[in-house]
Amino acid sequence: MAELIGPRLYSCCNCRNHVSLHDDIISKAFQGRNGRAFLFSHAMNIVTGPKEDRNLMTGLHTVADVHCGDCREVLGWKYERAYEASQKYKEGKFILEKSKIVKENW
Repeated sequence: MAELIGPRLYSCCNCRNHVSLHDDIISKAFQGRNGRAFLFSHAMNIVTGPKEDRNLMTGLHTVADVHCGDCREVLGWKYERAYEASQKYKEGKFILEKSKIVKENW
């Protein structure tokens, strides 16, 4: 009988709390505070901090830091608003930094 394997996940690097599904990756071509980052359509088991305007590489955005729901490690941010029309696709999406997440069920 074949083993049942669950979905490929990403977890918090600190406590292994599941924070996103591999299938929810939109792009791996993003830059975070500490290097490479992934853009996700959804995140789970996270808490968002207060909204603030930040001037990022692609212009001014309103973002909220994303923390692990268990250990409160900062994992990235959520795009709340993009001021440039070409960046509107990011609204409601999540950046999770590669250095802050680990693969599970691969």
